[in-house]
Amino acid sequence: MATAPLPGYALFAALLASAGLPIYIHAPKFYVDEYGVSLAALGAVLFGLRLFDVVQDPALGWLSERLRRVRGLAVGFGAALLAVSMLGLFAVPPPVAPLLWFGLTLTGLFTAFSFLTITFYAQGVARAARMGQGGHVRLAAWRETGALLGVSAAAVAPTALVAVSEAPFAAFAVGFVGLALLAVWAMRREWGMARAPEPSNLRAVLADPIARRLLLVALLNATPVAVTSTLFLFFVESRLAAPGWEGPLLLLFFLAAAASAPLWGRLAQRLGAKRTLLSGMVLSILAFGFAATLGAGDLVPFAIICLASGAALGADMTLLPAIFAGRMAQIAPNAGQAFGLWSFVSKFTLAFAAVTLLPLLEAAGFRAGAENDASALVILGVLYALVPCALKLMAIALLAAVPLKREETG
Repeated sequence: MATAPLPGYALFAALLASAGLPIYIHAPKFYVDEYGVSLAALGAVLFGLRLFDVVQDPALGWLSERLRRVRGLAVGFGAALLAVSMLGLFAVPPPVAPLLWFGLTLTGLFTAFSFLTITFYAQGVARAARMGQGGHVRLAAWRETGALLGVSAAAVAPTALVAVSEAPFAAFAVGFVGLALLAVWAMRREWGMARAPEPSNLRAVLADPIARRLLLVALLNATPVAVTSTLFLFFVESRLAAPGWEGPLLLLFFLAAAASAPLWGRLAQRLGAKRTLLSGMVLSILAFGFAATLGAGDLVPFAIICLASGAALGADMTLLPAIFAGRMAQIAPNAGQAFGLWSFVSKFTLAFAAVTLLPLLEAAGFRAGAENDASALVILGVLYALVPCALKLMAIALLAAVPLKREETG
């Protein structure tokens, strides 16, 4: 059966990425500004949804493996739920209490996002296996470059749309629906591709010491991104005193990540994925260490930090999933349940950041869009810059100790 060209993977990844990280960047501030919902309440809802994912994501991985002949239909249904939920979140005035509507729409959005992500990444394991040596890294370079371009567009779109629409977030949601239609069409032939005949055994994944360590690395390594993503808008607006620059700086950050992803992929083919990923993680620490020293008016230094930290994110998003997929090709080729765990880990970090950081900021006296005293701004800087550095150091130490063979990393 004919399969989708690799650019189809990039487009589908752009769709998923647009519904992932940008939601944590935009949705809390949108509901604070538009409906006056408290930061602590929003953080609690996000964390509660992630607790639901403890059960949901592995179950969706189990379901994804067993759909087989109707997988394409299920992907279409999941994409429809994703699009409708995005419209509800940003384009429909809450017909119930705003906090309840926030929770309901995000439940649909996150469920669809989980199923599509799990199915998409598991399909990538099967596709990469047909691409020969280095297939996992090559596919990951296409996929994660698309994801980073999708994040870039989604991160800046609401700000850019202010110039042409009185309801920029509603316009963003409508554009997202169009992207969903294109992505589903581009991948329409992929889901029927032959897969491993037997569903994977989740126990085999959890029993594998290398897989367990990689999942823990993913948890520790994703948490700094979750922290900085949750606080980015507040940091630019209040710590740098640069309201209006959030969109351009976000675009710079994610475009640096997208531009660097193919370069990290090529470097990994020469030096090995593990060594290359460790280099990117060190770059991230150097970048965010300097961010802690910035204050009002430091736009140019922060733009340089956005370039460096964005490039480091390109390594994270390209190489760590490729390493995990390479290991799954060895122990669980069907990979649906394994990527159910992977999906939960990546989303849990975002929710954990929201439920801890937003209430901490509120308790420190920080108020979004208002004048804040020096102590609240210091807390904001510590949480945004220094906490990610400490977490990244832990991830580096753990990854360095994982015994991976060269052939298992791509």
